[in-house]
Amino acid sequence: MQGKDYGVTYMLPKTEIVITIETTKHTYTPGEFCKYAERYLRLNNISNSAITYWTLDKLNADTEGIPDKEQIYFVKLKNKTTAPLMELTEEGIVHSINYPFSGLPEKKDSTPSSIATTPAVNADPKKYLTEEILMASSSAKMAELVAKEIYDIRESKSALIKGEADFMPKDGTQLKLMIDNLNIQEQALTEMFTGKTTSEKHSFSIRITPEEMKQSVALRFSEKLGMVDKDDLAGEPLYISITDQKLIKPETNEEEKEQKKEGIAYNVPGKGLIEITFKGNTLLKKEVSLTQFGSIEYLAPILFNKNTVTKVLFNIKTGGLLKIERAESK
Repeated sequence: MQGKDYGVTYMLPKTEIVITIETTKHTYTPGEFCKYAERYLRLNNISNSAITYWTLDKLNADTEGIPDKEQIYFVKLKNKTTAPLMELTEEGIVHSINYPFSGLPEKKDSTPSSIATTPAVNADPKKYLTEEILMASSSAKMAELVAKEIYDIRESKSALIKGEADFMPKDGTQLKLMIDNLNIQEQALTEMFTGKTTSEKHSFSIRITPEEMKQSVALRFSEKLGMVDKDDLAGEPLYISITDQKLIKPETNEEEKEQKKEGIAYNVPGKGLIEITFKGNTLLKKEVSLTQFGSIEYLAPILFNKNTVTKVLFNIKTGGLLKIERAESK
């Protein structure tokens, strides 16, 4: 109730910008025989130190509507109107008038997340070591014998591919299986020299209430630490700029505005240009609908009298009109 009147209270949404950043954490573990890589496998520049570094992979910006507690409206229940037949979201944002219940989508979770990515081959090299290798008197001798085993595997693969092996497979499927197994063995043993790099993907999301801004720090990124807070000087800044595209808006005098307020309020969103840069490079440039750069308009009460059935569908992100239909009531 509002005073003596019965009705429906609803809110219009305001826009929040949701920025999602995808990064990957790379971890390098040196091989047991890394210092012998050049001597036995002719591999140069193999590091003997563990290394962890991050890469910035992908960035996106989307919008989401949240209730605007400064835009709360009340629609009276009258005998001669159908306007109060309204569907609202769980948060009280208007979604439709005179439409069947839609079953609104659940809100997406934007909390930070991480996904571990295992290498394509993750075999234990020690299970491929022969008795001769395991009985070697020094690490140098072990490295020499492991390298010899790698060359033997390569020769076996070459013989299979050329059809010169002593025991050739019966069909293509068996050939592929044998070669795949040899590849796994070769990579596992080679990683004892080259080391292994694993990757772990992380996704971060932040929310920004849009307003005109230029080169404002949104977050910071460090190759050593990944994404860090915008106040953490350990990272390089990601700058965000938001520009009001200033769409032409209809001009009305104060008297007309007061008359319109008797109807159903809805947003006419404006357009904003989002630009995100990092180290002088533009990572994202996107135009989106923003209620903060728009205006509020009203559907006239005459649309909802007893002689007509007017169906209205609103965008729950922006509060703007998506669809309006009017038909004579039966």
